[in-house]
Amino acid sequence: MSFRFRDRRQAGRFLADKLEARAGDHRVIVLALPRGGVPVGFEVARRLGAPLDIFLVRKLGAPGEVELALGAVATGGVSILNEEIIASLGISHDQVREIMERERTELHRRELLYRPSAERLNLNSRIVILVDDGLATGATMRASVAAVREEQPARTVVAVPVASPDTYALFQRLADETVCVQTPKDFRGVGQWYENFTQTSDDEVRALLEEAAAFREPAPAAAGAKYADL
Repeated sequence: MSFRFRDRRQAGRFLADKLEARAGDHRVIVLALPRGGVPVGFEVARRLGAPLDIFLVRKLGAPGEVELALGAVATGGVSILNEEIIASLGISHDQVREIMERERTELHRRELLYRPSAERLNLNSRIVILVDDGLATGATMRASVAAVREEQPARTVVAVPVASPDTYALFQRLADETVCVQTPKDFRGVGQWYENFTQTSDDEVRALLEEAAAFREPAPAAAGAKYADL
């Protein structure tokens, strides 16, 4: 039976129940997609005793209809475009390029805001759990999976509280493992399944990352590693 989560923190606790078998595994790293995925990822990381970090990705919203994803850009210069939607809307290459540059600028701003040192966790040979507050089209998560795999983790796990059934099926093929609390048949949007779906603030993201660092020492950063200049 489908139900609504009270908020993202409660959704994260439900999701953590699904992942509890990985508790205490030193190979696990939880990467949350800001901003809405961070409260969810915080609860997962706390339950598993795993390091929590962010993975920056931005949806490319269609002009005049920003909730419609043309694709996404992620840390490391990875981009994914939905050519079918772009063609159907008659969006020019110049428009797409302009949207991509704007979102890359926002990625860079958030990188400096959330991680001033620019150090990141070494994902090589680790079990990486990518967490968001839900999956609708999955464009941002697709870009995240592609970017994470560039760093050769042992396993890439996509974990969300709620997802469209079709998108959930897609990620069962794209990721090594996909974990979801519920996939409602009447799914129309992620926010539909939360009583409180107010936007997560930058201050909340920073506070949760700081608190997570206090309850678990992070894995060593990759030697000299910094995110690509976006």
